[in-house]
Amino acid sequence: MVPKITSMAVPRPLCSLSCLFLSFSLVSLLFFFFFFFSNSLLSDPNLRISHDTFQTGINVFVAEVPRSLNYGLLDKYWSSSPDSRIPSDPDHPTRKANPPKPGKYPPYPENPLIKQYSAEYWIMGDLETPPEKRIGSFAKRVFSESEADVVFVPFFATLSAEMELAKGKGSSFRKKSGNEDYQRQRQVLDFLKNTQAWKRSGGRDHVFVLTDPVAMWHVREEIALSILLVVDFGGWFRQDSKSFNGTSTFSFPERIQHTQVSVIKDVIVPYTHLLPRLDLSHNHRRHSLLYFKGAKHRHRGGLIREKLWDLLVDEHDIVLEEGFPNATGREQSIRGMRNSEFCLHPAGDTPTSCRLFDAIQSLCIPVIVSDNIELPFEGILDYSEFSVFVSVSDALTPKWLANHLRRFSERDKETFRSRMAKVQSVFVYDNGRADGIGPIQPDGAINHIWKKVLHKVPMMKEAVIRERRKPVGASVPLRCQCI
Repeated sequence: MVPKITSMAVPRPLCSLSCLFLSFSLVSLLFFFFFFFSNSLLSDPNLRISHDTFQTGINVFVAEVPRSLNYGLLDKYWSSSPDSRIPSDPDHPTRKANPPKPGKYPPYPENPLIKQYSAEYWIMGDLETPPEKRIGSFAKRVFSESEADVVFVPFFATLSAEMELAKGKGSSFRKKSGNEDYQRQRQVLDFLKNTQAWKRSGGRDHVFVLTDPVAMWHVREEIALSILLVVDFGGWFRQDSKSFNGTSTFSFPERIQHTQVSVIKDVIVPYTHLLPRLDLSHNHRRHSLLYFKGAKHRHRGGLIREKLWDLLVDEHDIVLEEGFPNATGREQSIRGMRNSEFCLHPAGDTPTSCRLFDAIQSLCIPVIVSDNIELPFEGILDYSEFSVFVSVSDALTPKWLANHLRRFSERDKETFRSRMAKVQSVFVYDNGRADGIGPIQPDGAINHIWKKVLHKVPMMKEAVIRERRKPVGASVPLRCQCI
């Protein structure tokens, strides 16, 4: 009798399928956790990256210029006369009745003509802050030139220029004789040129803060190879003293040629905003379409203001106000910017102004009317995500600008504002301390400036090396490496 054979192979495929399913599940879970964990690391803004992988900061040596050229200059300011250019100097009552107590770090002026350029004060304050309090600073202060990536020049060049200009008709700004600002400029350069750091690099690795369009005006040709922190290039390019319509305009002090400034080696930095920050959660319904406050009549590229004014003044939902940035003007600007969907930003004496950064802090969508403008931190920020850019020709077409802005939907405007709210801190210098000494905002303007400076270091070092190997007596003209 042939025994009945019972198949014993049936369970095996079931086991194999189960094992295969379990193996696939385990692999999927491992892949999921690896993918999720990797992405969470990459997106974590607080992630500490190894020093062996990326440079996590920039080493900065502070040139040892006399105190009289920075904080000592503030001592001089607070004991000087009121600014003759404005009807009511906000610092004047303080200077006359209750001047700041003498100290190592005097406060910076509240005078809006000077305060808008205060980057020099906050950058210096960060570097002067004790190491244990410099939490989150991208710039590491070193005390040996050999350890430094760059040399910071702690000259308050803007304050120096503005103190001379504040004399009004008695100012000798255009002249060298009797010009205290020129004397200070000369003192800085004479000191630097005798240092080993300057001789080693020809000044290429030196960083100057020149936020005022006329800062260091008399010696600009001597620092043209250095890294310059400027708000734009409007105060640097040579331009014809005639306007585009042939009429004579105000003649700015003659400026150096564009071959000596470039986005390749220099850094565009923000003005200091003068209006307080509006949090997105406090935003309310806005009743006007477009707002502008400022001088109607400007010079050179700013002639567009007058033309725009005449085109827009009769639009029912557009508010145009002439005014000065004094206490009354400040309150008007706060109300106007917070009540308007868009804020107009045409050129003035220079392509940019603090008005742009006041608009961002007010969550008023900037309308930038310019065919040629430099903006801070481009490459890190995309301004088109929260601003509207308009060509001069379009803006000067009757009815075009108002109709263009009215086409934006409520959703479009909400998107602009939500994106703007995320970058407000990027343009903040102030650390909340009257003396400027203390921790800075890690995501604020100062760190972004130093990150942009760090990008310039490799090209700067290459230029220094190339200069060293040139044969004695060889002369190579400066070239503009523009983009």
